[in-house]
Amino acid sequence: MKGIILAGGSATRLYPLSKAISKQIMPVYDKPMIYYPLSTLMLAGIREVLIISTPRDLPMFRDLLGTGEQLGMRFEYIVQEYPNGLAQAFVLGAEFLEGGPGCLILGDNMFYGQGFSRMLKRAAATDSGACIFGYYVKDPRAYGVCEFDTEGRVISLEEKPEHPKSHYAVPGLYFYDSTVTAKAAALAPSARGEYEITDLNKIYLEEGTLHVELFGRGFAWLDTGNADSLLEAGNFVETIQNRQGFYVSCIEEIAWRNGWITKDQLRTLGEQLGKTAYAQYIIDLSL
Repeated sequence: MKGIILAGGSATRLYPLSKAISKQIMPVYDKPMIYYPLSTLMLAGIREVLIISTPRDLPMFRDLLGTGEQLGMRFEYIVQEYPNGLAQAFVLGAEFLEGGPGCLILGDNMFYGQGFSRMLKRAAATDSGACIFGYYVKDPRAYGVCEFDTEGRVISLEEKPEHPKSHYAVPGLYFYDSTVTAKAAALAPSARGEYEITDLNKIYLEEGTLHVELFGRGFAWLDTGNADSLLEAGNFVETIQNRQGFYVSCIEEIAWRNGWITKDQLRTLGEQLGKTAYAQYIIDLSL
């Protein structure tokens, strides 16, 4: 399976800060925001990643991440001229996916919790159909919402409903089988002129092949799409790292623990990052 990071299109919620710097390049505590969705793909065992962003921001991502070779991965890049909806990522990324399955994650979504890696690998191993996630929120009106029957089966999906039928929001993380590019290409624009990810998910729901994994209590999903949530996310990462000593979304550590790079390569990556606490953490891992 290959992965796609959609890292653009919603930065206006951070205006005017977004005029100065790409939102996903901005740090969440001690690392660029894009490290968080990238680490999620890596925890799922995904080594080939396509990054989709705006004409202005894409060169910054390329400069930051390069080819991915340093992590034992492969990165490709493509421009999305206009934010025409999340499902368009599979149209733009069709050549990259080469007719295979794909995972899409939004560039401003962060996940953290025990058992997350196992959950991701189960989703990535899906042979047919789609796997999305459900997260209980107090007010789900700003999200896609999934409704369940008494046996826990999904019976409806709605995009930003005024009167939600459940409290389960659908986070920006989606796994699809090899039919996803054809399904995405066949979508019609919604009333707001976008190719909606909810409409794509509804196709799988109608086929009876949509699976939903529910995040339990205590699991963290942070959507860093505005200034308040960006600050909240930074404080969350600071608390975890300073309390436990383990770094959140350290992509170099994940690459090493996945066996994609050696301990010597890990040390080299740490030494290249200068005299920072993040660099020292990586160097200490390699000793």
